[in-house]
Amino acid sequence: MKKFALILLATLCLLLALSLLLLTYGEWRVSKTGHLTYDRVDDVPYNRVAVVLGTSKYLVGGGRNPYFSNRIRAAAQLYNNGKVDYLIVSGDNATVQYNEPRLMRRALIRAGIPASAIYMDFAGFRTLDSVVRAKEVFGQSSYTIVSQKFHNERAIFIARRFGIDAIGFNASDVAPNEGIKTRVREIFARFMSLLDLYVLDKEPKFLGEPIAIGAAPPCQPLSTVGTLQPCLQHKS
Repeated sequence: MKKFALILLATLCLLLALSLLLLTYGEWRVSKTGHLTYDRVDDVPYNRVAVVLGTSKYLVGGGRNPYFSNRIRAAAQLYNNGKVDYLIVSGDNATVQYNEPRLMRRALIRAGIPASAIYMDFAGFRTLDSVVRAKEVFGQSSYTIVSQKFHNERAIFIARRFGIDAIGFNASDVAPNEGIKTRVREIFARFMSLLDLYVLDKEPKFLGEPIAIGAAPPCQPLSTVGTLQPCLQHKS
């Protein structure tokens, strides 16, 4: 019995060590794209399009989500400084009530960005979906990603795997004590990115008909859930 317990303990320790090694490798591998991100808007090279990665506007416990607000502010900075001509807001829209692209679009319009410069991607369920759809649906093989630095690094890592020439503009991060859960999740998300790209060969959940950037943004449903939703025109 004692021998079995020792074998079990040794096995658990080995699995724990292997898990830590894999997570550390994922963290290191993804962080190598950090040199492709920019903190100052003046340093960002011009790209025709920026992809703004979605997140919830509000926190689960109530109040505004600073990740959301900071991404909107960064996207507006890019546009207002002539670093991009168009913005793709990409995120989840599980229901009509929860619709990240719609909320991002409204926030950007309130920030002074013209509606004609904003395109909504309702199928950005994961970072991989947002990154790949920007190429396959919106026709962009070179663009700027807008999110916090840790997220930009992972998004660029994914983009490069799909042959996309992406850079990142880093939105302001939150205070360290406010973002602990997010940073812990990011460690696992980086490892999952390696798994998705090199083992599982993951692809976006949906692709769809091409959307031409520069033409009038198409009338799109409020949600991909159902086909009878009213369309969003150029209104806030």
